[in-house]
Amino acid sequence: MPQLSRRAFAGALPLGLIGGSLLGGGLLGDSAARAATQEAAKAPVAVNPFAQIRIGRFTVTALTDGYADMPYDYFPGRSAPEVERAASAQFTARPSGVRFLFNQYLVEDGERRILIDAGAAGSIGQTGQLPQALAALGLKPDKIDAVIVTHMHQDHMGGLVLGGKNNYPEADLYIDRRDVTHWTDPAKRNGAPDYLQTSFRMAEEVVRLYPRLQAIDGEREIMRGVSIVDLTGHTPGHIGVRVEDGGKSMIMVSDMIFPVVHPAATDVFFLFEQDRAAAKAMRDRFFPRAASEGALIAATHMPFPGLGRVVADHGEMRWQVADWALQD
Repeated sequence: MPQLSRRAFAGALPLGLIGGSLLGGGLLGDSAARAATQEAAKAPVAVNPFAQIRIGRFTVTALTDGYADMPYDYFPGRSAPEVERAASAQFTARPSGVRFLFNQYLVEDGERRILIDAGAAGSIGQTGQLPQALAALGLKPDKIDAVIVTHMHQDHMGGLVLGGKNNYPEADLYIDRRDVTHWTDPAKRNGAPDYLQTSFRMAEEVVRLYPRLQAIDGEREIMRGVSIVDLTGHTPGHIGVRVEDGGKSMIMVSDMIFPVVHPAATDVFFLFEQDRAAAKAMRDRFFPRAASEGALIAATHMPFPGLGRVVADHGEMRWQVADWALQD
């Protein structure tokens, strides 16, 4: 936990609590205090949240690069009004669509630091906060030993190549070979819609800028207790990451689950999914198994910190947010 100086601590308190009581008598007069409070209320709240859990010897820290609101018509399989009604029923509807978080996960065991995904880095929505989130932990990107990219969509690899440079120079980079092949194929790029062109461009930059890229084939262990799980469907080489030690485990499933529409249905997709049959088959396999095992899941786009479980409830699947704070 970062240590706050007296000045930083005071800066985090409401104005009315600094140097006086809640009812006045502080350093500021009543009118000045009210004016300052009103001015502060107009400013946007800037917070870099993080949450930590222990998986055996591992500390897993949930971070976020930011968010974007996805229009209601970005979910093939349901009409835009249906998706909006579902969001309203869950008290998550916004005028601009379904809010997607962009969560990343830092896995540490005292010897190595592994970052799962690198965020959108400003390429979409209100993103670009991952460097600040790492800095809040006292870390710079060159202190990361490995980065696992779950797939080569822009919101998972943008931070790798922000500014046209290698931003994690000391890291081994792991990406499924099928995704590397797909996203660097000129023919695939030429036939792709406009909204995927940024991902194709970034993929080429990743391959060019990261000589320590390891294109991996199938499920394998990255280090003791951290292994790749094949979750092909969302993209040709979409993968998850299992963290396991001391009888505890967590699986980061990336874009297996999207807010509002999953896991209640598997015939609802996201615009970026080009092979919908494969995406549905992936979820048809995974959701029942996750429910039966009670697996702790970390999901990129679910509300921060993205930790929860798939639960079977009277024959239907639902997302149950995990209790992560102050747990054994």
